[in-house]
Amino acid sequence: MNFRTVAFVVLVAVCTPVVAQEGAVRIVVGFPAGATSDILSRLVADEMRGSLGRPVIVENRPGAGGRISIEAVKAAAPDGATLLMTPVAGMSIFPHSYAGTLRYDPFQDFAPVAHLSSFQLGLGVGANVPAKTLAEYAALVRKDPKAGYYASAAAGSIPHFLGVMFARSAGIEMTHVPYKGTAPAMQAIAAGEVAAITTVTSDIGTLVKAGKARLLATAGAKRAKAFPDVPTFREAGYDLEGEGWYALFSPAKTPRAAIERLSSAAVAAVRGPALKQRLENMGLEPTGLGPAELAAIRASGFKPTE
Repeated sequence: MNFRTVAFVVLVAVCTPVVAQEGAVRIVVGFPAGATSDILSRLVADEMRGSLGRPVIVENRPGAGGRISIEAVKAAAPDGATLLMTPVAGMSIFPHSYAGTLRYDPFQDFAPVAHLSSFQLGLGVGANVPAKTLAEYAALVRKDPKAGYYASAAAGSIPHFLGVMFARSAGIEMTHVPYKGTAPAMQAIAAGEVAAITTVTSDIGTLVKAGKARLLATAGAKRAKAFPDVPTFREAGYDLEGEGWYALFSPAKTPRAAIERLSSAAVAAVRGPALKQRLENMGLEPTGLGPAELAAIRASGFKPTE
């Protein structure tokens, strides 16, 4: 065996453990397949694979409005192989909604990685509901309390509170009906189990196009690009505005170098022209912001300043 052969064998022996350590990256999602957070995760994962040169898989851990997935990532090893995909509620709202019972601390247990997109919220009704506007819907609820039953993907979520805020603004009584995820909530509105739904606009888009639901208003400062004919709550005469976001976090104590690699890959993914356009077509607003910017957004609970 000559020198070159020996050198090659030694090089393989030294490098093999390193390659083995570079296993798959998991993106853990707290909602079932088909929800916007799941779709966004899979699209981003596809792009990140090329940047990282390693597999990136999506793991759905639904339940408790996303808290099961958050707790799972909290317990994961801080080795740069596990990411949490979560909407704003998990990091900025649940600490208030479940004060004293939450089994994680958004600031102590997680490190910001990347802010992926903002999203708009909306209120829709089933095709069998005669109301065509928010004013008509509010009038209907006053006459028939059953029309005030509205679905959302989870209790304590932003859509849940959108319904609460609209009811207060309209001076009506509405009853929240939480479902275990977006898909069951969408099935409920399509089947007429409930009259209304508060949701991420990108989730209800398919039902609207199929004529199984109508979107009455969106909660952004301006009309949603995907629904230019749908007024905002303010345009409809209700003092209500609010948006949300999706972001990636890693377990606390994940090495800074690992966070930077993951962040760079995720940011590049949503800023890429092809994926950016696809997300906009879904009704999302791609952002692609790094750890420092996400940390500031998490602290405020709001979308990025434009």
